[in-house]
Amino acid sequence: MLNQETKRKIDSARDVLVGKVPDPKEQVEQITIALIYKFMDDIDKKAVEMGGKRKFFAGDYTEYAWTKLLDPKLGGQERLNFYSEGIEKMNFNKNIPQLFRDIFKGAFLPYRSPETLSLFLKEIDGLNYDHSEDLGDAYEYLLSILSSQGDAGQFRTPRHIIDFIVKIVDPKKNETILDPACGTAGFLISAYKHVYNENKKEKPGDKLTPDEKKKIVKNITGYDISPGMVRLSRVNMYLHHIADPKIFEYDTLSSEEKWDENFDVILANPPFMTPKGGIKPHKRFSIQANRSEVLFVDYIMEHLNPNGRAGIIVPAGIISTAQNAYIQLRKKLIEDGLIVVVSLPAGVFNPYSGVKTSILLFDNSLAKKTKDILFVKIENDGHDLGAQRRSIDKNDLPLALKIIEKYKNSIYENKKTFKLTDNEKIIAHIVSKEKIAGSGDYNLSGDRYKEAVGFINQKWPMVELGEVVELNRGVIYSKNDEVSEDGFKILRANNISLNNNLVLEDIRLISKQLKFKESQKLKAGDIFICLASGSKDHIGKVAFIKEDTEYYFGGFMGAIRTKSEIVVPLYIFYLLQDQKFNEYLGQVISGANIHNLNSGILSRYRVPLPPLEIQKEIVEQIEVKQKAIDAAKEVIKSLERERRYFGESLRKIKDLKWVELGEVAKVIAGQSPEGKYYNDTGEGEPFYQGKTEFTEKYIGKPKMWTSKTTKIAERGDILISVRAPVGPVNIATEKICIGRGLASIRASKIDQMFLFHFLKSIENEINGSGGAVFDSINKRQIEKIKIPSTNNKIQKQLVTEMEEQEKIVEANKKLIEIYEQKIKSKISELWQ
Repeated sequence: MLNQETKRKIDSARDVLVGKVPDPKEQVEQITIALIYKFMDDIDKKAVEMGGKRKFFAGDYTEYAWTKLLDPKLGGQERLNFYSEGIEKMNFNKNIPQLFRDIFKGAFLPYRSPETLSLFLKEIDGLNYDHSEDLGDAYEYLLSILSSQGDAGQFRTPRHIIDFIVKIVDPKKNETILDPACGTAGFLISAYKHVYNENKKEKPGDKLTPDEKKKIVKNITGYDISPGMVRLSRVNMYLHHIADPKIFEYDTLSSEEKWDENFDVILANPPFMTPKGGIKPHKRFSIQANRSEVLFVDYIMEHLNPNGRAGIIVPAGIISTAQNAYIQLRKKLIEDGLIVVVSLPAGVFNPYSGVKTSILLFDNSLAKKTKDILFVKIENDGHDLGAQRRSIDKNDLPLALKIIEKYKNSIYENKKTFKLTDNEKIIAHIVSKEKIAGSGDYNLSGDRYKEAVGFINQKWPMVELGEVVELNRGVIYSKNDEVSEDGFKILRANNISLNNNLVLEDIRLISKQLKFKESQKLKAGDIFICLASGSKDHIGKVAFIKEDTEYYFGGFMGAIRTKSEIVVPLYIFYLLQDQKFNEYLGQVISGANIHNLNSGILSRYRVPLPPLEIQKEIVEQIEVKQKAIDAAKEVIKSLERERRYFGESLRKIKDLKWVELGEVAKVIAGQSPEGKYYNDTGEGEPFYQGKTEFTEKYIGKPKMWTSKTTKIAERGDILISVRAPVGPVNIATEKICIGRGLASIRASKIDQMFLFHFLKSIENEINGSGGAVFDSINKRQIEKIKIPSTNNKIQKQLVTEMEEQEKIVEANKKLIEIYEQKIKSKISELWQ
């Protein structure tokens, strides 16, 4: 079990390297080399202690032993020279396994700082492990923080999700196992451990014969296109007792070399991202496509043995994209070995990505015996969905595992009916393959086939949106159709705000030579909706059109027009702002670069339909609350203008003296501390990195702080953001440690709150100095900001006025919060 101290040591080692080796993958490689280097020396030392001889650092390589590198008598430059020579020569050391020699092949030290190396080796030397399993756990943690993989769609699969899939697929001791995109070998190691645990009397694997153990290792295979990933996965498997791992550098989608090899079990989380221009596969795939996620799923189906099983994580596009290749693939899934679809919550892959995913489970033997598919929806996986993925009490995975096992057993035993308990029905339901095929697009979104979207005691009848509205698509035009004057006014995605308001800015003019339909002009009662955008956040956003307009709308947009004799337009508008619609969007939005909401899928969204009079009553109740919200927002806007006027009015005072901020206050530039000071246990002071955002880390050991390593803002200090965005200010409500993105301002010759309110009034005017990566402002520039110098009486009077306004703002914000919640509650009542 990985302990907290080991985590801290690895984090500290990375912190030492970050100044010289900024790329996370290179940091992992340097730590890998050092870990293996020390591991070999530790084995040598144990051999000597037991009366044996050194094996790894023997002969000509004795002088490079880790123990000698850490000799305090050795100078910094000498240590650097020995270590640099050692890692470069270790590839030729015939005393070490070929796997280790491969790790050192091409290795070099990417920096020449003796101080950095000494600090780095000291951190690595502090790692203690009794056997390779301990080192394996440490290495797993190191790989878990390799977030740069996300750039290629290679998101690290969380350990508990891997283990969940492996338990369901249940690989056996005599079965061949493949991961065709193995990354760091997480699935393969989990499968190996599973087989050992399933053959346990007192300890894992003690029921296996030596020949069976050898066969298990030979049966485990992994492919990866990246040489770096192959190297990392081989190390990971070696450290988990797989001495000769069968991991191959192989292009699974483009090479035919291993095409004829089939397997009993396949486990994978293949890359979701397709390179620009698409994949160029060979012609032996049954589905002709150039999208990596389509090809990988097809590959897995093609390479399972007749009674084979598989578990694969797929992006939302596989589940619902309406393009031909995806539909063909889903048709093949239904007709082939698919038995279970498990929907995972968006956020499982945080902090790498918030991408929505599902698990497809195959069993070629069981699939022939059933006409149904089991759908399971995981709302909670035992962790929150924030960047930190903290543990929580809610966890649907154990129940999901129980349901899936029960379903598989019912098929195996040829039971004619499969019944779910009321508790199980909350997360699972059965759908016939015939019903899925009848949809035409073989959509695998489980919610789509739930009666009344899963609400059993529905008060009002449920209807598909397409039954009560008509959807009009917008004008298709190109950049060449845009004109500078005398054109049709066109609205696009950015003309709908993220809080569902119409924004009449940045309106494009399109040549009147294009043919426009009257239906493509926004009219009173229309619900303007975004159907496609480069930003996923914009998809499904709506704005209500209160009166006829002169605006047409682009091809990525739509106008929902209700059938007035059946439904009230505003009623539908409010339903499309509800959380349930957002959840539906998470299931059905497709596309990688341009995200798309298919019109047919939107039309099939099911909504409650009370009588017309009830709809009007509901809208009226919501509108009363919405007017209160709008009025409160106007009050806040007005007071924000007053705040800006605070600075402007002071500038208008004649003969008012102005001084530099540095003359009346102390400025403390933030500094991110060394990694050894961090903890996530709540000890010490909370750490704010920038933009006044708490990182959920704490800085401990205050007696070790120095002014160079850790910067502190006291309660009441003014905090200013010094990196994009530059300027926003706030007040520290407690003692905190501040990172490089912040500075603290502490008044000495001026009223602190007067200074705060003045800086707040001009925060939009505080500009940084630009920069290659982001805008920023330094301590000296902050000190140069001009501050009005008034007498204390005037300062306190102005502060009193601003604080009264703050109270009004806070009261109105609270009112908005209360009424927004009331609106949500009112809409929620419709689904009960």
